[in-house]
Amino acid sequence: MNSLPPILSSRWKIDGGELLVGSLPISAIADRYGTPFFVYDQRILEEKLATLRRTLPTAFQVFYSMKANPNSFFLQFFLQRGCGIEVASAGELEQALDAGCPAKNILFAGPGKTEAELVLAISLGVGEIHAESQLEIERIIRIAKIRNRPVPVAVRVNPCADGLGGAMRMGGQSAPFGVDEENLLPILQLIRQSPQLCFMGIHLFAGTQTLDHEILLAQYRKGIQIARNVYIATGLPLHTLDFGGGLGIPYFPGDPELNLQGLQDGLQGLMRSIEGAECFAETRFVVEPGRFLVGDAGIYVTRVNDVKVSRGKKYLIVDGGMNHHLAASGNLGQVIKRNFPIAVLSKMDCPPTETVDVVGPLCTPLDTLARAIRFRDVEVGDLIGIFQSGAYARSASPLGFLGHPTPPEVVVREQRYQLISRRGSCADATSQDLRERSFEFQAAS
Repeated sequence: MNSLPPILSSRWKIDGGELLVGSLPISAIADRYGTPFFVYDQRILEEKLATLRRTLPTAFQVFYSMKANPNSFFLQFFLQRGCGIEVASAGELEQALDAGCPAKNILFAGPGKTEAELVLAISLGVGEIHAESQLEIERIIRIAKIRNRPVPVAVRVNPCADGLGGAMRMGGQSAPFGVDEENLLPILQLIRQSPQLCFMGIHLFAGTQTLDHEILLAQYRKGIQIARNVYIATGLPLHTLDFGGGLGIPYFPGDPELNLQGLQDGLQGLMRSIEGAECFAETRFVVEPGRFLVGDAGIYVTRVNDVKVSRGKKYLIVDGGMNHHLAASGNLGQVIKRNFPIAVLSKMDCPPTETVDVVGPLCTPLDTLARAIRFRDVEVGDLIGIFQSGAYARSASPLGFLGHPTPPEVVVREQRYQLISRRGSCADATSQDLRERSFEFQAAS
């Protein structure tokens, strides 16, 4: 069948063979805004945040990692529901503030903070700066002296090999991110000796896109161990233990859904194991999900513009490509190209009859959205949807490549839609996104 894997079909509805977003047929949204575009279902966003909060112990706080999708709608959505924001640049910091996030509810991480970015963060009074090197600590001290204000800092730690995991393995090996665990003590001593700094705690850097709850629990246990060692070595209390992000979503055939019940049970046991421990008496435990919260909610929708056969292979040429969705093309970290979940959105209940490649309009063979995918009688004008596109899609793509217009973004809530970024030329993509500040839902006609 030209349908979704079971994990996704539980989230999306089909009526008469056509995909519904909220209660709206996808063709109605395409007719209203044109193609290509990104569409998000607000119900899924709400469900993912509620599910995560049920999974986490009450001592945990959620900070949305805005790199996953920085549109102001998402920032405001999570802020209104009590989340903080994690940023990784001055640009993200300014976007978070523009969206209404108080500076004290912002965590600033990232391995390449410039001195100008540190000056800005300190001047604005961000909640914490998560430092990644001794040089960065020294820069913060120098700026703090000039500004004559204490600066709250945590240290991002690259753990030893027993704290690894995730589809994108990050900790335990040589990395530009964080301070190697074995080199942590001198950094802590520098902080302790500096009256300009207020030590907040530890940020664990281990992995991302993790689909195995046991790996996540191993990372969390590693964070607890490092925090204990920090307290023993320095006597410094930990106000923050940031476990990072890491929670994954399924993209490809065979990917399991993260076992949240297993994660919940393991976290409850972990919290019992530290109950009454002096070093955690004042600690808030932080997670920074991005992909997990928004990835499932988004679809990239593009229209078939041509159908052609070349030497026995059939191609569907669509009006959007890797310039809008680099990850789906396999050019954002895949070693071997694998297809995102993809479907003909008006023929969801049709059994497949042919094998095709789906390619975009760009003048490069890299612009391939799906290879050897099975569909049913696709025609010019049909809508193709790429699922799991809410995170690391539009904002992680080379929007200016070949000068095609940037795709709009639409959020649907039941029978109402909301334009959250307009179609624009590549030249004004960034400024256009920053100008989009009006989030009034409109009833679908």
